[in-house]
Amino acid sequence: MRRRITFVQRPETPFDFDQAVLTSDALSINHLDGAREERATFGFDELPSEIWQVLKSSHELHIRWATERPYEIGAPFSSRISPGLHVYYTPGGPGETGKGLCSLLKKVFDESLECDSLRYYSRLPSLQNLATFIQHKFCGRSDEKCFRYAESIHSADSVDVNYDSISHALTVSGYWSQSPGQGWTEQIKKHAAGTHQVEVGLLGVESAVEPEELKMEPTLFSFPSRHHPLPDDATYAISFPRPTGLHPTLTISMPRASLKRPPAPPDATCALHTYLTLPSWIFGDKYQLSTTDPLFLKSHNLAALRAVAGETDLEAPDWFVSRWGSNWLLELATPLHPDNSPEEWNVTIPLHLRYLHPSESGYRSAAVPWPIVFWACTAEDGTKMGINPFDRVNLGWEGLFGPRTMFYQLHPSPPDGKGQLVEELEVPVLRLRDDGGFFRSRAIELGTVVVVGLGLLWVLWKLGLVARTARARTRTQKKENKQGKAE
Repeated sequence: MRRRITFVQRPETPFDFDQAVLTSDALSINHLDGAREERATFGFDELPSEIWQVLKSSHELHIRWATERPYEIGAPFSSRISPGLHVYYTPGGPGETGKGLCSLLKKVFDESLECDSLRYYSRLPSLQNLATFIQHKFCGRSDEKCFRYAESIHSADSVDVNYDSISHALTVSGYWSQSPGQGWTEQIKKHAAGTHQVEVGLLGVESAVEPEELKMEPTLFSFPSRHHPLPDDATYAISFPRPTGLHPTLTISMPRASLKRPPAPPDATCALHTYLTLPSWIFGDKYQLSTTDPLFLKSHNLAALRAVAGETDLEAPDWFVSRWGSNWLLELATPLHPDNSPEEWNVTIPLHLRYLHPSESGYRSAAVPWPIVFWACTAEDGTKMGINPFDRVNLGWEGLFGPRTMFYQLHPSPPDGKGQLVEELEVPVLRLRDDGGFFRSRAIELGTVVVVGLGLLWVLWKLGLVARTARARTRTQKKENKQGKAE
């Protein structure tokens, strides 16, 4: 196993040399305030058989998870995804269906997962199952340090799992935006020769010379990056105006600071976008959102629908939908003069609810993850987009842009500052109770049968009248023809 630990010191936090003490066999970290990324790389021979059996029949596997808590991002960890579990799978051959992967995902993350496609999303508030799985499969009974590492996943803001058939290596990464308590304090020991490898980086962010670069201290190295942070006041908030009914409207609210052009190269073309991850029970109308009608687009502050994938059936109820949901990439309209724009710029996206299973209350609670909002800027041809050791790829949305595109993420900001990045909606459904009210389930069932029966009888009656009238006209016509011949 190879292990890489990266600490990124906050620019406003002073660093003392006694916070990192290096000896011949260990590195001691003391009260370090900053972000942390930890990455572990495993070979096939280090994995349990139930994992490598699935991986050897896979071409690529990318799993992304993000917490529902608001969290900070900063260079070089400047990318976001919607909260929840995202899976992108490419089978190793035409006969692979992904059933083995689905069984493994249920065992590792949650038994309630209903993964039935090669691209999958599910709300997953906690990584408790993952921590338990790691403890059982990777930690010895007396390895308390391994148990603590597994438990630390609970506080991670994001977790990535990557595999490809070329490297034959499984990589697991975790990101923590905040240090615990008084800061990161631990001793990282050197392993015996020929066993595990450990790399540790202590970095600080400096102002870059080129707009597309990130510059790190103390080793003073820089590298091009696709993902860049924006100032803290570049925020957005999500809401669904009440009552939502069966046609809720997602509203993205942004202050003026979010509408200012990001610090991209002067000749770059920049546009504001949002990427929605919608579960199966809520969807957009691709015909409505792909319109070029200027009145519709202006009324919602939209520019265009750029991409859509997943379930887009407009009529199917939720229990007939075969896929997990859908993704939508929308370009947002921005004011020509942001400094003179309203205090709050609102973008509205009309959505629709599918029919859900009945309930005793007549309502069901359903969750919508917050979308991400970001600026995408096309870089000039001369920009060197080389390898960035910290860039995240296969996020589901960055692949919809060219390889030289730079992204500037807005920061999600719940109104109360402590809310979660998930909106809970009360969806109206059929009531199962029969103890009152006109719209009772049995009454609706019986009424539906009666209405359909009466409608069928009315149609048959009308068809009979038409047939009878046609026969009468035919007899009349024959009689007139005979009279004409007789004359």
